[in-house]
Amino acid sequence: MQVFRHFPTAQQLPCALAIGNFDGMHLGHQALLHKLVETAKALNISAAVMTFEPHPREFFAAQSAPTRLSSLREKLEYFAEAGIEKVYVCRFNQGLANLSPQQFMQTILRDSLNAESILVGDDFRFGAMRAGSIADFIEAKFNLVSLPQVDLNAVRVSSTRVRNALATGDLPVATQLLSRPYSISGKVVHGAKRGRELGFPTANVHMWHERPALTGVYAVKLDRLNGVANLGVRPTISGLSKLILEVHVIDFNGNLYGKHVHVEFLHKIRDEMKFDSLTALKAQIAKDVAVARDFFE
Repeated sequence: MQVFRHFPTAQQLPCALAIGNFDGMHLGHQALLHKLVETAKALNISAAVMTFEPHPREFFAAQSAPTRLSSLREKLEYFAEAGIEKVYVCRFNQGLANLSPQQFMQTILRDSLNAESILVGDDFRFGAMRAGSIADFIEAKFNLVSLPQVDLNAVRVSSTRVRNALATGDLPVATQLLSRPYSISGKVVHGAKRGRELGFPTANVHMWHERPALTGVYAVKLDRLNGVANLGVRPTISGLSKLILEVHVIDFNGNLYGKHVHVEFLHKIRDEMKFDSLTALKAQIAKDVAVARDFFE
């Protein structure tokens, strides 16, 4: 899979192009990518995706933007698994935001990317002030493949619905919406070794999610290993300003430093809380590990 961080200046071979943020890669996104690959094969052209970094809402109003479900690396992993051949990662800035729908279609989609077919959701908006819609693609004579919305239990599948399920600890619903357990990936880095001092050593997973969609204590899988994860600010020990992800891998004595791992969130045990002493914290961690053992058994 080729990844482009800038729009190519040389004319590209024709492609079928899906456009969107693809945050979370839920059932709706999966249906769109499946149709993209199918369309590209039928036309004997490449399957390409255009996505945006940062999320447009993060650019316009960072403080009120939705929490992120997927880092860029995670999205790229999903695209590769889906059989996408080219990914154009668009740096969302004021210049891109100012393009009219007509400028966006002509300058980027036609002149730069040579998009023969366009695949978007039925509610897709684009261009300055979100003035463009699927009607503009039709008027501009693109081969438009617009998919109807995907529903689960008669309700539209969306990234917002996934965020709400994660925020409320409803992991079974999140798993249904994603067709897989929700996960966060990152590199295991050295920490302060606080967990080891308490008798529960942890793998500190460096996240690219500055504002993850969930917090608390969970039974997780770190790759194929059973574990207990705390995603929060460690209020008892340090009260960090930035959320961190720590995973105690149950009955494991190996070395994970430097490895890129995936942490799957399977069952919420409790919210993060502050304890009066390290002794009380240690006792609660032991209870959390017992709950996780029961869950996996």
